[in-house]
Amino acid sequence: MSNATLGSAAVAAGLGAALLGIVVTVLGLAGRLRNGHRYARQLTVAMAVAALAAVVVMERALITRDFTVKFVAENGSSSTPPVFNVATLWSALEGSILLWVLVLCGYGVMMVWKFRNQAADPMVGWAMTVMFAVSAFFFVLMVGPADPFISVEVPPGYDGPGPNPLLQNHILMAFHPPILYLGYVGFTVPFAFAVAALVTGRLDEGWLAATRRWSVAAWGFLTLGIVLGAWWSYETLGWGGYWAWDPVENASLLPWLTGTAYLHSVMVQQRRGMLRVWNLSLVIATFSLTILGTFLTRSGVLASVHSFTESGIGPSILGFFAVVIAVSLALIAWRGERLRSPSHIAAPVSREAAFLANNALFAAFAFVVLLGTVFPLLVEAFDGRTISVGNPYFERMTRPIGFALLFLMAVAPLLPWGSQRRDDAERLTQTLSRRLIVPVWIAAAAIVVAVLAGARGWAPLLAFGFGGFAGGSALRQLLLAVRRHRWRGLVGRSNGGMIVHVGVVLVAVAFAASQSYVRQAEFDLQVGEQATFAGHEILYLGSAVLPHDNRTERVAFVRVDDTKTYAPAIATFPFASQTIGIPSVRSTWRDDVALAVLQFPQQTDSSDGFDAGRVILRVTVQPLVVWLWLGGIVMAVGTALSLLPSGRRQRAQQQTTQMSEVSEAPVAAGVT
Repeated sequence: MSNATLGSAAVAAGLGAALLGIVVTVLGLAGRLRNGHRYARQLTVAMAVAALAAVVVMERALITRDFTVKFVAENGSSSTPPVFNVATLWSALEGSILLWVLVLCGYGVMMVWKFRNQAADPMVGWAMTVMFAVSAFFFVLMVGPADPFISVEVPPGYDGPGPNPLLQNHILMAFHPPILYLGYVGFTVPFAFAVAALVTGRLDEGWLAATRRWSVAAWGFLTLGIVLGAWWSYETLGWGGYWAWDPVENASLLPWLTGTAYLHSVMVQQRRGMLRVWNLSLVIATFSLTILGTFLTRSGVLASVHSFTESGIGPSILGFFAVVIAVSLALIAWRGERLRSPSHIAAPVSREAAFLANNALFAAFAFVVLLGTVFPLLVEAFDGRTISVGNPYFERMTRPIGFALLFLMAVAPLLPWGSQRRDDAERLTQTLSRRLIVPVWIAAAAIVVAVLAGARGWAPLLAFGFGGFAGGSALRQLLLAVRRHRWRGLVGRSNGGMIVHVGVVLVAVAFAASQSYVRQAEFDLQVGEQATFAGHEILYLGSAVLPHDNRTERVAFVRVDDTKTYAPAIATFPFASQTIGIPSVRSTWRDDVALAVLQFPQQTDSSDGFDAGRVILRVTVQPLVVWLWLGGIVMAVGTALSLLPSGRRQRAQQQTTQMSEVSEAPVAAGVT
């Protein structure tokens, strides 16, 4: 049996399991099917097995170069290196949807296993219904406009073009998309429970406790995926940067912003019972923005190195996005009376007030990015004109929001929860003065050190100051926690969150430094000629032609600061319409020197294999770039530590089960 037939059968089986899962779960919730939750659990596993089988079949087709499968014929090649041959699955539209479904079904299996003891609970049942429905939609895409297993006939000796050359010349391509998908798709679980809470009317804080770790894990994967994507762009595209406010980059940033706001505001609801509508809206917005991001990257409406080619999948995804928004808003309107908070903000200077301001800033940040991303599409759709929104808009609009967020990051964790006692104002002033003295001194020291190092300009200096302020606050919290609890002081939601804050500060400071003080120049060098730029010595040694399995590289050998030789190149792929630059980067803790070959004007080969001509080389020097990647790693570590229960939470979890906190009273038929 052919790979196309096997794959199509697996996709059909997955779709059947998803649709049957919806029917079985709803009948069970309505009391018309006994033990419906057990059948739903079995169908979840069957759906995941079908998705896994489809992925295995596609990987088998790619590895064996089965060009009778259209996806392989259009994206595979006998010359593609093994690791990139496997990664070809997510390098094009149909395969990326296949990977999306596999991750989604994997989350479904973990979900039924996690809540196996509460499977009969109506809230779990409705959450599973949502998971089945979302899975069914993506399976329908693979049956229709994004079918990855179409059969084709190819002539004898046919060889495919391989994936996009930019997607097969750096190892990060093997990891960045799957990790990003783990973040994107992971937000489906809290969204499913949010819908279940609205349907069942159980709108207290229980569903938040049940999904906290799912939300944190999804946010952590999304964070790491974005950082790895920026790293890939920096190492691969050769333009000397890592973030260009590209629409597809923005599509991943948008759910990160709303997800970050949600992780902060959820603490207010759990502590004070406030912001119920806001938290539901943030969860729904985060999931909806992942669907919108899918539309932007897979519909062909955007011209981007990150996006896929034009296809018929766009209207389907846009329609699903509209359905999600409409149904969610209808449910919130239906439960409007029951969503009223039992308490309110009692003091303007309190932790919940700071978290509310934090959320307002994140919402403003997301609105600015969303407007700049979709505005050109709206203008083109309604007016026919083609416009673009450039970096100046994003930088000018997001900079003050970023400064305010860094300030709140420092102050909010030090504030007490609100109270109406009249003597709190004086006590609060004394407490804040004592707690903020160290962060203030660190902020001042950061500015002084930056000025002594040659930093100029109010914006970057302000960023360094606020970064030192926020970093000092987080480090103070961590040192106190370690002093009290030793290594246990690094785990748990609060302390793991402080480690994440340290990572955010590293990223913010590195971003400000690298963007503000980037220097770039082009040099036309003869062999043996040396240039001096931004305090670095650049020596051109010559070039050579190096053949590889999937490309031919013309490499320039360049020595930087008389230490090590680097090899930026221009690569030619057999089926590519243009040459692809392959940059080379010298990284230190202080700055990066990025080298990119723009042109080899002469190609006179000598007997020793080196070119005797010239090279036009672009040199980009940026300070503190390596701290971006270190900051991302720190954020990932902090996320992992925040998933571990602290000592107090471990004792609390021994006294109650997770879903018993959701509700004490059963709800007939799952609705009120």
